[in-house]
Amino acid sequence: MSVHWTVEIIGGGVAAACCDHLLTKEGAILQRSPHPRVSIPALMLSDPARALLRDCLDLPALFSDRPRITRRIVAWGGQEPVELPHHAVMLGAGDLDFAPSGQARYADLAAGDVEMTITTLRTEPDDGLVRFGDRAGETAPVRLLDAGDADACWVEAVEEGWLFMIPSSADSGWLLAIGAPCAQLLDQSRHLAPRIILDAGKAAQFDTTPRMLRTMARNGQLACGSASMAFDPICGDGTALAVRQAILVSAIAVAYREGEEPEALLGHYRAMMTASMRRHLRLCFEFYASGGTGPWWRAQQETLAEGFAACSARLEREPPPRYALEGFRLVPRSLAA
Repeated sequence: MSVHWTVEIIGGGVAAACCDHLLTKEGAILQRSPHPRVSIPALMLSDPARALLRDCLDLPALFSDRPRITRRIVAWGGQEPVELPHHAVMLGAGDLDFAPSGQARYADLAAGDVEMTITTLRTEPDDGLVRFGDRAGETAPVRLLDAGDADACWVEAVEEGWLFMIPSSADSGWLLAIGAPCAQLLDQSRHLAPRIILDAGKAAQFDTTPRMLRTMARNGQLACGSASMAFDPICGDGTALAVRQAILVSAIAVAYREGEEPEALLGHYRAMMTASMRRHLRLCFEFYASGGTGPWWRAQQETLAEGFAACSARLEREPPPRYALEGFRLVPRSLAA
């Protein structure tokens, strides 16, 4: 092992920023290969996800000045809307494009000097992205017709999918449509459609299908971030997932540095990510089972059930997890408190 502890971080985004900060605190010398990140126009960040990100980056006041979303209004399964308390902040384009840690030590390293590589990119075309279904999504800006909706997000299930509206100002917001284009699903909406005006000319498509790389860890390389694994927005927080991945891969890098067996560490990461996806698919199934009874809803349930079974079979081939996280450190389960 080299005198200096060296880690390469390829890519950008939340996961890369968190790895940068956590590994810098552990004394690592980093080689960064940042790549441009596609900024999203708007994002609702839940308070639990914000707390996780705040703790990871040691930024106690992070996003405390952003507009808050305090209500969630849900019209699901053909029922009338129900108002629930919600705790989140509204972010705009570029808010999650964190700069590298100001305390980091960077170096241009030869390939043989790098002890571990963390990537937030799909660097190989044959990485094999496993998709659990095929749910198309579209997003478009909207104008709010009711000023009272400026602090509320809306969720509505319709015949061929579901709609999700998040405010971005006192009179504007963003509409997400899962299953079909925004205009098509709004035509099926009883509750949300009368409250907004859609700007269909600025619509953009995105992928809402749960997915993960077939190979998350190999040969001293760990993949994390949304390019490696993504959740369905119906019950998944992509930012929180990226932070949790970063915490785990950084802890694995530290454990490797301290002498833990490499294959056991990589196997632990594979098992934990597969278990996380299986848990997410189970939660998704419950939502889609209650959202509607038509062909589109039944098709989602079938693919989610197949994905859950595939993850279960994959977990059976992996050894049981040998480690547990204590704070930002990985310890053998036999020593875990």
